[in-house]
Amino acid sequence: MRLVSANDYQQLSQLAADFILEKVKQAEKLTLGLATGSTPIGTYQLIIEDYQHNKTSYSHVTTFNLDEYVGIKPTDPNSYHYFMEQKLFKHLPITSEQIHIPNGLAVDLEEECRLYESRIKAHEGIDLQLLGIGSNGHIGFNEPGTTVNSRTHIVNLTEETRRSNARFFEALSEVPTQAITMGLGTIMDSKEILLLVSGKSKSKALFDLLEKKPDPSLPASILDSHPNVTIIADQDALQYVK
Repeated sequence: MRLVSANDYQQLSQLAADFILEKVKQAEKLTLGLATGSTPIGTYQLIIEDYQHNKTSYSHVTTFNLDEYVGIKPTDPNSYHYFMEQKLFKHLPITSEQIHIPNGLAVDLEEECRLYESRIKAHEGIDLQLLGIGSNGHIGFNEPGTTVNSRTHIVNLTEETRRSNARFFEALSEVPTQAITMGLGTIMDSKEILLLVSGKSKSKALFDLLEKKPDPSLPASILDSHPNVTIIADQDALQYVK
């Protein structure tokens, strides 16, 4: 793993945007794995600004999102469909055919998971997967204890994760109890991974990832065995790292 230190969140976002944009501008064909949450928002904004100034082409780009809540409509402001549309997609020249996000309203959720895996495979896998990390070490919605070879699956969200995400809802009771997420095995099949870590609340998880042996209780620790991982972290996230 390669660790890049950023002074603050703004620099982290700039470094991450530059990293992604270099791939977009150089590749003839590119499949991006994308993440939601507060950490990548600054990165997405800078990617939008690049398009506004440089008219970067996205005709060769396909995207797959990590996860989506179960039971929420794509038009719901708390859905990850809505998040991605508002924070990135509607500002770029990218069509709905290029975008893939799990369907949390599928009648057969298990079949939706299988279909999602087959779509990724049809695009010859993910070239660059963007990740954040939860305070409990989860990546995507892969909670502690998730098997290392898991594929896209349905997960029961822990109370810690639901409480963390409750700030986006009117009440904790409205936070879904399940989600569809790429599995750890799916993530590890990505050719390259970019992990963004920002803030003091993520510092313990980052320290454990860097300093301790891989452990199922810290799902992100599986990244230690991936051959091509870059971590960009700000100073708040690095407070325990020497």
